[in-house]
Amino acid sequence: MTTKEERRKKIKQRVRSKIVGTTERPRLTVFRSNKQIYAQIIDDTKGATIAAVSSLKIEKTEAKKAIAAKVGEQIAISAIEAGVQTVVFDRNGYLYHGRIKELADAARNGGLKF
Repeated sequence: MTTKEERRKKIKQRVRSKIVGTTERPRLTVFRSNKQIYAQIIDDTKGATIAAVSSLKIEKTEAKKAIAAKVGEQIAISAIEAGVQTVVFDRNGYLYHGRIKELADAARNGGLKF
């Protein structure tokens, strides 16, 4: 029997074998812990992070989903400032619901296309 973390690592390897961020279309990757959520836009050809936002500086007075939505809005703003319009979404092995879905929807509403 595998643990949740082992299962996520297997899914992550499978997803990352198919998803690659290019200069024209970088990769938007998400990491979530129990308390925080992080988003990065990465150009895999250069190995460089274009933009990064986390919930560390957001006040924790709201629910985790609302905080994830704020992170999604902020990553969209910082990506557009960096000149990125379209991205490839990398859910990093997490199921596409809850905080991950909220972040993705907020990034789409902020102007990112994926």
